[in-house]
Amino acid sequence: MLDENILEVIHVSKAVGRRVLVSEVSFEVKRGEVCGFVGPNGAGKTTLIRMITGLIKPNAGQIMIAGVNVQQERIKALSQAGAIVESPIFFPYMTGRDNLLNLARLHPNLSAAQRKDRVEEVLAIVGLSQRGADKVKTYSLGMKQRLGIAQALLGYPELIILDEPANGLDPMGIRDLRNLILKLRDEHGITFFISSHLLDELQRICNRFVILKEGRMIWQGTSEQWLEIAGTQGLEDHFVEMMTS
Repeated sequence: MLDENILEVIHVSKAVGRRVLVSEVSFEVKRGEVCGFVGPNGAGKTTLIRMITGLIKPNAGQIMIAGVNVQQERIKALSQAGAIVESPIFFPYMTGRDNLLNLARLHPNLSAAQRKDRVEEVLAIVGLSQRGADKVKTYSLGMKQRLGIAQALLGYPELIILDEPANGLDPMGIRDLRNLILKLRDEHGITFFISSHLLDELQRICNRFVILKEGRMIWQGTSEQWLEIAGTQGLEDHFVEMMTS
């Protein structure tokens, strides 16, 4: 169903001592959407992503991935998602293929033969089949990012979560990443939740946005709705206005 919620964040809060990092945040991302998650540094974006991916627990609220509660059924919920939080990390002296084969062992539902086949599939999807036998230390940053997405694809996810995926990429790398995200959405039906400061780039690929400020969600809606609100200002200037008002 196209209107099915793949990611639901329901009244989620997180505090460390008296410091509130995230407060009463609620939003949803539907199947097939590419959702941009934006806010200034310190807004709580990475904290929320870490809660969505089960790395830390919220103090209150619920997070659902494909209808499964992350807090109550963590393994089942996270089996529906792939993620790159910050930069993907691989063994540099292993080949791209061997890195993926090693990581595929984290998916116990796949047999050894299935893991091998899946690694070849995801290498092809991200355009690295011809470089799979090369050591990761020879890869460009853009290739490492694509290998990270290949890793995220290993478990046949419904949702892929990316935290600042374009950091350090040159214009060609950013374009390749953009095209890969759109390909995965259009050809494989994957939903994306992407945190990034690059509003111009997000505007090219996202059909929904969630905006965070000082740990609180201040706006969510479609890209068309935001463009209509921003008017002649454009998204970047309107975003700055929201952050400074």
